Amino acid sequence: MSTEMVRLNITLPFSIAEELNQITESRKRSQFVAEAIRLRIMQLKDKKLEALLGEGYQAEKKEGLKITKEFEAIDFENWDEY
Repeated sequence: MSTEMVRLNITLPFSIAEELNQITESRKRSQFVAEAIRLRIMQLKDKKLEALLGEGYQAEKKEGLKITKEFEAIDFENWDEY
């Protein structure tokens, strides 16, 4: 993580700012907000990755079923011998 800091001016709903003030010390608010944003970014990235993986699995499933269908006749060719 970069140690370089950037000052931002943000606007929060009053109720959220009030809760933030109640649960954090005045010198720890920036750290708290940074950690909350970091966690939310991770959640969004994970959600996007899950969606991409889901799409990939669906594509692989279709391809697998297609291959299975192609070889179905060969699979059953000598089945009566067993």
